[in-house]
Amino acid sequence: MKKGGIIHPELMFQLASCGHGDLVCIADAGLPIPPETPRVDLGFAQGKPGFFEVLDALLPEICVEGAVWAREAAARSPEVSGRLEELFEGTGTAIPHEEFKDLLLDARFVIRTGEFTPYANVILRCGVPF
Repeated sequence: MKKGGIIHPELMFQLASCGHGDLVCIADAGLPIPPETPRVDLGFAQGKPGFFEVLDALLPEICVEGAVWAREAAARSPEVSGRLEELFEGTGTAIPHEEFKDLLLDARFVIRTGEFTPYANVILRCGVPF
């Protein structure tokens, strides 16, 4: 049995299946996920679990070499955009929301949270620890 960190079995399976360059999305409750893109649905009530709660738990578990989020977050959810800019300074970038949604077709999987904040979404590009 794991001693800590993420213990959700489906989420751990998906994370362990990722390789260098794979895309993993952490999404708010409203992001349209393409039917063919696998998902791990963690949301069980409004705001539960929250976007940053999931992101903060995930980051120690994987190696991330880059991140993208929707440019529109800066105007609609500046706290989200600001925190993502801090977390991924030098390795992250904001792109138009339509481009963000197009990238979901290439995602290894999407983690849906219970977040109701607009544009609380990020796509992480997996790296390697060496």
